Amino acid sequence: MASRASAEDWLTQLTKLPTASGMEGAVVEWVNKWVSRRSDLRMVTDTGGNLLITQKGRKRRPLILAAAHMDHPAFVITSVEADEAAFEFRGGVNPEYFTGARVEVVSRSDGGVGMVTSYDARTDTGTIAFRRGFEVGDIAMWRMRKPRARKGIFSAPAIDDLAGCAASLAALDRARTKPNLKHLAVFLTRAEEVGLIGAIHAAKNQTIPTDARIINVETSRALPSAPIGGGPVIRTGDRSTVFDRELTNRISRGASSAGLKHQRKLMDGGGCEATAFGAYGYQAVGLCVPLGHHHNRGNLDEFEAGSAEPIPMLEEISLEDFHGLVDLLLIAASAIDIVDPIRDRLDDLYASQSHYLEDG
Repeated sequence: MASRASAEDWLTQLTKLPTASGMEGAVVEWVNKWVSRRSDLRMVTDTGGNLLITQKGRKRRPLILAAAHMDHPAFVITSVEADEAAFEFRGGVNPEYFTGARVEVVSRSDGGVGMVTSYDARTDTGTIAFRRGFEVGDIAMWRMRKPRARKGIFSAPAIDDLAGCAASLAALDRARTKPNLKHLAVFLTRAEEVGLIGAIHAAKNQTIPTDARIINVETSRALPSAPIGGGPVIRTGDRSTVFDRELTNRISRGASSAGLKHQRKLMDGGGCEATAFGAYGYQAVGLCVPLGHHHNRGNLDEFEAGSAEPIPMLEEISLEDFHGLVDLLLIAASAIDIVDPIRDRLDDLYASQSHYLEDG
């Protein structure tokens, strides 16, 4: 069973792996090894390369899927000529972060370093000048500044959404020892950062059961109303839509009953896969932890306010928020089928108090 130390170790390993939309191979390899060490789990890959990890044995209830994505915004090198490399940037980042930025190859240990010399935000393409070590197919990231060290804060190149992957696997590892949680599974998707493509593929092709309840596990841009360190967030929606009302309420009641420190917020700083799953008819809800320097955009709030320069930085989260997210996932898996008789309570209230309507 995953201890806090094990969960943090997986978090550290996953958030350092090179990954980009459509090029999640290093993460897939890590997950495959993780699953292979647990004989009571099975993993299947759908036609889009998404990973479904389930517990072996009979399930008494429909699956609950903790869904997270395996990619992160990154440069993908598409051609190299002399001392210049062309790239495609896969992910959403303000154009100002590219100007003169230093970039390094992260998919090979002998990769090189260069500088962005051009970027076209309309096509998400550009060029990098370098002296050595760029090859077609490389994954590159900015050379990033570390945030100011703070107690209990974890920083890494690709927390979004490798932290969601780590939390989902840690919850599954704990669920393996609980007979009443045999229906908890993990679904890891590809190409989220270029338009939720892996999730859409799974929904359109029904590669996950249509009666599955999906809990999207994300990191979401920290907001003044949802700060880092305030606890994991029960996410009522994203910038596009609101999520399943009844399942969200059940998870909220479960978290409150368990006394777990948490937040319940509309996290509209970005979109997430719960929107895609819900649009295709699945019951979907969202959990997340607040994320600093979202998509490696350092000084983001200050930059948008016009008071600071855009500087690429490592992302950061609270470790207590991360561990709380693992706990919240397990609470959600137990609470998601508990129906609250709110209508019965309202009927009783109406029966006892409706005489006030007669006074007029």
